[in-house]
Amino acid sequence: MNEYPIIKKITFNRYQFPLENMRNHTLSWVYEPGSKSARNIISIKIDTDLGISGEYFSIAPGTFDQMRAIAPILIGQNGLNRENFYNLAKVVLRKQDKMGIGPMDIALWDLAGKYYDTPIFRLLGGSRTKLPTYASTLHGDYSKGGLNSPEAFRDFAQQCHDLGYKAFKIHPWAPANINQEIRVVNEVGKLSDKMNLMIDPCCVYETYADALRVGRACDENNYFWYEDPLQDGGVSFYAHKKLRQTLKTPLLQGEHLHLVETHTDMAIAEATDFWRADPEYDGGITGTMKIAHAAEGFGMDLELHIAGPAQRHCMAAIRNSNYYEMGLVHPELSNPASIPVYKNDYRDEIDTIDSDGYVTVSEDPGLGVEYDYDYAKKFLIDSLVID
Repeated sequence: MNEYPIIKKITFNRYQFPLENMRNHTLSWVYEPGSKSARNIISIKIDTDLGISGEYFSIAPGTFDQMRAIAPILIGQNGLNRENFYNLAKVVLRKQDKMGIGPMDIALWDLAGKYYDTPIFRLLGGSRTKLPTYASTLHGDYSKGGLNSPEAFRDFAQQCHDLGYKAFKIHPWAPANINQEIRVVNEVGKLSDKMNLMIDPCCVYETYADALRVGRACDENNYFWYEDPLQDGGVSFYAHKKLRQTLKTPLLQGEHLHLVETHTDMAIAEATDFWRADPEYDGGITGTMKIAHAAEGFGMDLELHIAGPAQRHCMAAIRNSNYYEMGLVHPELSNPASIPVYKNDYRDEIDTIDSDGYVTVSEDPGLGVEYDYDYAKKFLIDSLVID
């Protein structure tokens, strides 16, 4: 095929989807019966002169202005030239966190998959069609029937195990009561003989001493990893190096770093055991694969953040990755991190796994998902077209 897709138009739609029985308590979303809130979502559609479009719905926060700034780079360009876009966009966004690159790069990969009539993971050289998955909870709450106690987390972990999950991650309470955090580590730790266990406090522990106390409880219960405990925002290499030197439980860091350079610096500083990347946060599929290959060069594993079709395709092409994150799950709620606009059978819910604890990777072209624009239109706020 000698005719390449030239980008003619990029359309951004901004939506506000309702969330039932959830409330944003500033530090986290939590289950709260009767509450109503909303989630902002952006769709990207990249149209070409060949009639092929790349599409993606993004949950990445605060990226719209960045995407609007870098979209003109693509107009009139070959839609397969992702590396050129990635590098130019980094320069345009050099004074920002660069998170606007990710959703647009994912849409470009969707375009490429449709152009070549091939799923993205095959374009990446991947061969995994099933991915081992862990249950990743919504944050702890204080509502009846919710994750309102250490015992409730333990019971939910058992429920997830019964569904087929071989691993379980706690997102505890925010703000944190350290004694309660230790209790939940110990309660869920009772399942450590049959599940790999993780905890992610999401950077809410106010002191290094608090992080040490919870980390030592993880040590006693043989946790698989301990993620982002410190209130530095997950970026202090020195603090996490000291934590690694003190604890037995492996640290997982990197969600709040962006792109391959800072992830590599983190590894050189010996500040983590597992790497973390997210296609939405880290320069798309292009950026995520750079991070995965860098981690491989260090002999380390890369764990992908949160659920989504881009994450599945990346993981299917990454050797050094252990688990797909099915998050955010809860005993009383559907997954608020999963975009409710899929027209085909794609889902990221607690019961999406098979009995062995795996999710499948789509063999359809591109991302392998179809979006229900008619449904999404009900929640449209505004649109922007760049051509």
